[in-house]
Amino acid sequence: MRATPLAKAAGLAAASAPVWMPARAWAEEATIDTGDTAWMMTSTALVLLMTLPGLALFYGGLVRSKNILSVLMQCLISAGWIGLLWVVVGYSLAFGEGNSWIGDFSMLGLAGITPDSVSGTIPTYVFVMFQGMFAIITPALMLGAFAERMRFSAYLVFITLWVLVVYCPLAHMVWGGGWIGASLGALDFAGGLVVHMSSGFSALAAAIFLGPRRGFGRDLMAPHSLPLTVIGASLLWVGWFGFNAGSELAADGTAGLAFLTTQTATATCVFVWVAIEWLHRSKPTVLGAATGAVAGLVAITPACAFVSPLGAIAIGAGSAALCYFAVTILKPRMGYDDSLDVFGVHGVGGAWGAVATGIFIAGFAVDAEVGRGGQIVKQLISIGFTAVFAIALTLVLLMGMRAVMGSLRVADDDESLGLDLSEHSEMGYND
Repeated sequence: MRATPLAKAAGLAAASAPVWMPARAWAEEATIDTGDTAWMMTSTALVLLMTLPGLALFYGGLVRSKNILSVLMQCLISAGWIGLLWVVVGYSLAFGEGNSWIGDFSMLGLAGITPDSVSGTIPTYVFVMFQGMFAIITPALMLGAFAERMRFSAYLVFITLWVLVVYCPLAHMVWGGGWIGASLGALDFAGGLVVHMSSGFSALAAAIFLGPRRGFGRDLMAPHSLPLTVIGASLLWVGWFGFNAGSELAADGTAGLAFLTTQTATATCVFVWVAIEWLHRSKPTVLGAATGAVAGLVAITPACAFVSPLGAIAIGAGSAALCYFAVTILKPRMGYDDSLDVFGVHGVGGAWGAVATGIFIAGFAVDAEVGRGGQIVKQLISIGFTAVFAIALTLVLLMGMRAVMGSLRVADDDESLGLDLSEHSEMGYND
């Protein structure tokens, strides 16, 4: 079988790739295709749009007004610091040859890559940038679970260590020729495991480790600006087309399929979420619709190039039901303070999307030697491994940080004052 786009672009073999992958993109002596390159540069910009300003506004509107700048700052620093870290060492750890678990240091500072280097039919520099945007948004997703209570210095150290210890190894295992993609044969087209499950399960571990916000369950902690949240969700929806369709690394029919299934699953999830909420709580809410949009985008991510439009509808509907349950029923009953429902949407939605990839995989993408049932088993194994890997290493990192840095939370008085003033000496609003 041919290698997946991401593994081939990294110069690695992935024996479990689907047979339908376009051969022209991975010819032995590939040359740069200007159309593919233009599409990938556009996709890269779209994925950055997801973090800045998409995620920043989505999360910023959901917190209390005294904490909006802290959320915007955390997204900004992820784009800045992780963008730098990726070029210096992250890309090499994720896509260097290495072993089954992690890459090596052969491409530190992008050593050996030149303007003439080609990955598939695009310049390798463009591939590096595209993947860098994934590395930027993934740790930023986690901040929603422990929003309004982590020290900024602790956040900076945490995302640095987490990207190197959790994200880069998972990216290598799934896309860089490592164990999950090449040996196990699990499918993750655009990041259900690497981005959403890793961030969702790590976020849950961090939220529980840090403990709830002061007054959680007692004080009103309603979103301060739903208009900002809706604008952010809308920008995420737009940017996600680059995230999913861009992961084909070519402007071709498979990218078109990913584009279509992304829209279809998301539209379905919005409608079904609103319908469920209407029946459950008597009124549909704009917050529910916005959350449903993100849940649909998350769930279709691993499956977008492997399922038909009808399969995308099923995935979107399933994500609405499961994520709604996780957010409105599971979280209150378990009592954990996942401030902005990162686990309920990204953890649960990512896991559902990963297993749904096997359940609804289209005939053209099925490996004849494995079959649908065998693919479901592979997906389940990858889900279990990712959940345990992310949670265990996140807890180890946080315990180590606490031993060295002391408390990772702001002081009680600073939390009451708000992180905008206590951590950054600024205010989001002057009223």
